[in-house]
Amino acid sequence: MKLDILAIGVHPDDVELACSGTLLNQISLGQKVGILDLTRGELGTRGTAETRDVEAAAAKEVIGALVRENLGMADGFFEHSQANLKAIIRVLRRYQPEVVLANALTDRHPDHGRAGKLIADACFLSGLMKIETIDEGKVQEKWRPNQVFHYIQDYHLKPDFVVDITEYMEKKMECILCYKTQFYDPNSTDPETPISGKGFIEFLYGRARAFGRPMGFEFGEGFQSVRLLGVKDLNHIF
Repeated sequence: MKLDILAIGVHPDDVELACSGTLLNQISLGQKVGILDLTRGELGTRGTAETRDVEAAAAKEVIGALVRENLGMADGFFEHSQANLKAIIRVLRRYQPEVVLANALTDRHPDHGRAGKLIADACFLSGLMKIETIDEGKVQEKWRPNQVFHYIQDYHLKPDFVVDITEYMEKKMECILCYKTQFYDPNSTDPETPISGKGFIEFLYGRARAFGRPMGFEFGEGFQSVRLLGVKDLNHIF
């Protein structure tokens, strides 16, 4: 199955928090979308790896992603290694996405920045024919996405572009709240964390409003690009 977009997050819920509105928008345009989680988020204060698996599966259905895979890297301790690069490359070559959405290159959580670099490097190396990967007993063909964009997470970073997610903001929140162990649940008895309170949900609305405001969108999601972006049509820039 060839995908148009592969969204990659080091933790299950990274994609939902940072770019699920964009995925919902692109799916509405007829594009095929998949999600790849690098770890199972087993070091999270609330819930377990097993509950995160269930929550991630539920969020996949709400988003409408065609596939969701988890590479089972070590949460908090994964390395920028040949083995981990090849694991990502194998998935890239399997689905051949045109666009990859990846973790922020710098953020409060150290896993985010390390994962952003790991993913970006894997996207480049995936295009080198002398790097051999095997999937289901077959040698894979090289594949390099046309674009790698880094979604903005906790830190307030200046985006290079913003996607209008106004129509999908409530659906995005539905995706996020699939993670019942992680986010606001008045009936939960788990320990409180910086993201489990009602205030964090309000922050997400405020962040989306802040991204959208300069372009006149009610809600937006921001992305950064390492590569310079080109434009073919000046009439469709907001």
